Amino acid sequence: MPPIDFPAGLSRRHVLAWGAAALGAPLAHAQGDKPLRMILPVSAGSGADGAMRAISNSLVKALGHPVVIENLPGAGGITGTAQIVRAPRDGSVIGVVSNNHVVNPAVYRNIPFDSLADITPITVVGTTPFVLVAHPGVPARTVQELVAYAKAHPGVLNYGSSGNGTILHLGAAMFVDQAGLDIRHIPYRGMGPLMNDILGGQVQLGVVAVAPAAGHIKSGALRALGVTSAARVASLPQVPTIAEQGLPGYELDGWIAAIGPAGLPRAEVDRIYQGFQRALQMPEARDALVAQGYVIRLPPPEEAAAFFRSETARMAQAVKSANVKMD
Repeated sequence: MPPIDFPAGLSRRHVLAWGAAALGAPLAHAQGDKPLRMILPVSAGSGADGAMRAISNSLVKALGHPVVIENLPGAGGITGTAQIVRAPRDGSVIGVVSNNHVVNPAVYRNIPFDSLADITPITVVGTTPFVLVAHPGVPARTVQELVAYAKAHPGVLNYGSSGNGTILHLGAAMFVDQAGLDIRHIPYRGMGPLMNDILGGQVQLGVVAVAPAAGHIKSGALRALGVTSAARVASLPQVPTIAEQGLPGYELDGWIAAIGPAGLPRAEVDRIYQGFQRALQMPEARDALVAQGYVIRLPPPEEAAAFFRSETARMAQAVKSANVKMD
């Protein structure tokens, strides 16, 4: 974990608060003991939900007041995010969003908020790679073998995703587009049904999160063809990246990030950011997040804002290139 960076532009009061945090004291909440409401625009049991629940006790210790997690799924995260952007600007409500936040503007025509202008980025909590998996019945053990088979049998294979326009849809569509393949997309309602049908052979391919797939890969129930990240993954060291198997430039990581509504005061942004820093310096939180396949990041708010801008532009180009549309 990097050391806590001294936030620029703080008043004397905030300097004292920062010093107390660095010494291990909980950060005082501007609203007294009022709980922090954390909105997750995803279903219970999803990756972001599991990550936040795994570190919530440490966040309570770091912030010095309760943290209440509220799942508001729907429309690829739009339903819950609409509540985040309309929340009070006093630091009592934040949200934790994932890649879909920057994908949605490119795949949905009408979103009731601006994904950049209507939020205040706080930090990127962590990133996690995905892996392209196949049912063992697919006659391919590498990306090169899959590409060769798919080109020799156009229209025969299919791939599943956790839903139209989701990051798992985009990850697979990017692969199909860059490899020039004819493979049909089958959308599911979430990661659970998708995994069940890949394991059962009803769908043959999919891009999925590494952590929930690792056990199935090791048992032989799924075959890992390539990881989506720029470098190989420690938990699957024998699996090469997709990029090194003939698709240079292919790169996609999942991520989760803390945001607030636009206009969130800088003092509150810093308080919450420091809370995440302190929480993830605690071994129980750090180990729990790493166990779920995340690499802890925690850039300061300015870098988080730049990340949101660059990812929004990159995903818009990827959606356009792969011709991802809502069916």
